[in-house]
Amino acid sequence: MPDQMSRVAVSDDAAALLRQLTAQHGPLMIHQSGGCCDGSSPMCYPIGMFVTGPSDVLLGTLDIDGLDPIQVYMSESQFEYWKYTHLTIDAVEGRGAGFSVEGPTGKRFLIRSRMLTEPELQHFGLAASA
Repeated sequence: MPDQMSRVAVSDDAAALLRQLTAQHGPLMIHQSGGCCDGSSPMCYPIGMFVTGPSDVLLGTLDIDGLDPIQVYMSESQFEYWKYTHLTIDAVEGRGAGFSVEGPTGKRFLIRSRMLTEPELQHFGLAASA
């Protein structure tokens, strides 16, 4: 179990793609799309290109060796549906989202999810009290 629990993680393939994209575009952030335009794909933007607001929830930060931390957000309304899940950002072959910077690379980001474990539920204050 990691020392610091997080709602988000990154696969090795996604970390490699994020390194490549950071070299091209500078520091990045990710916003988990709520269904508009490209379904529910994670959308990756250079910092400042997508402005988060008070209705966005910071899910966590991806700490990838050699990169500035990459913050991952989701809308508050969508978070209500996803609050019991852990999300892993992965990258696979395929066409990326139109607005996300990986679009031209031949790869796309996607989310893999699992239910939070009991210790994670307790950590995030979601476990039923005994």
